[in-house]
Amino acid sequence: MDKESKEIISILLLIFLPIILFFASFLLGRYPIVPFDVINTLLCPIFPQCEVSPTITTIVFEIRLPRILGAFVVGSSLAMAGVAFQSIFKNPLVSSDLLGVSNGAGFGAALAILISGVGVVTQIFAFIFGIISVSITYMLSKAYKSGGILVLVLSGVAISAFFSALVSAIKFVADPNDKLPEIVYWLMGSLASVTVDKLIMILVPVALGMIILFALRWNMNLLAMGDEEAQSLGINPSRVRLLIIIGCTLLTSAAVSISGIIGWIGLVIPHMARMVVGSDNRILIPASLSLGASFLLLIDNISRALISIEIPIGVLTAIIGVPIFLYLLKRGYSEWA
Repeated sequence: MDKESKEIISILLLIFLPIILFFASFLLGRYPIVPFDVINTLLCPIFPQCEVSPTITTIVFEIRLPRILGAFVVGSSLAMAGVAFQSIFKNPLVSSDLLGVSNGAGFGAALAILISGVGVVTQIFAFIFGIISVSITYMLSKAYKSGGILVLVLSGVAISAFFSALVSAIKFVADPNDKLPEIVYWLMGSLASVTVDKLIMILVPVALGMIILFALRWNMNLLAMGDEEAQSLGINPSRVRLLIIIGCTLLTSAAVSISGIIGWIGLVIPHMARMVVGSDNRILIPASLSLGASFLLLIDNISRALISIEIPIGVLTAIIGVPIFLYLLKRGYSEWA
């Protein structure tokens, strides 16, 4: 098979894989639904004369559709942020939570559960503290003017560890019979509580984050060549890197606020995407969007259908993501930048 045929197959795979998984996900669950009923129900708002069971309508639109859309949004957001960070930091071990956003969001959610327990408050606190943690990281890095990228990464590690310690402190003082299980379950990640209202709340930050990364994906290629080379081509490396960090932070904070902490997607999916389409960020960013959405949707389907008790998604992404990452290492995959 020649190179052109492989590229066509890869593009078709990236286009149709999320579409196939989207429709297949409606069929999975404790209440079985046949494909005809799914299509008929989804088309009913367009063709009001169709007849659909109220039970199936409730399952499709109020239970499964928000969860499926949530998987798409979270998976694509984390994967795109991971690709962008790996590109601008030129490090294959970087993921979407590099600058402490996940642990910051985790602290915000744990604090909200401790003081209120209301789902909307938890989402808002998680989003705000995710942004706060990255802001602190960036300001710390600017305090050391000669440190550059290395200081930014190390500041992220430190702030992430700090918020992780705060989360542990909240778990220590939380009611073990009420608040503590809720905090632990949120931190393990799940899409079970995703609703249309929650998705609407993150629509703006997700859209802004994706627009920023799509608009700057050409600049990511220049940054990968080094700051001096990028500057000689008319790019301000610091300014572009800050914009990319803002876009990644918006995506990751919004994603974590509705799903909890889901690891490995921002680390593994970028490598998988590079093996399919190469390292050109102009193609790599949309490819990661497709693979990230498809991967998390597949994981969520497994968590719902594997056993009667739903398995937290964060557990499954680690169990499945680690072998995939080790396989990539075995393949000798090193041309990541």
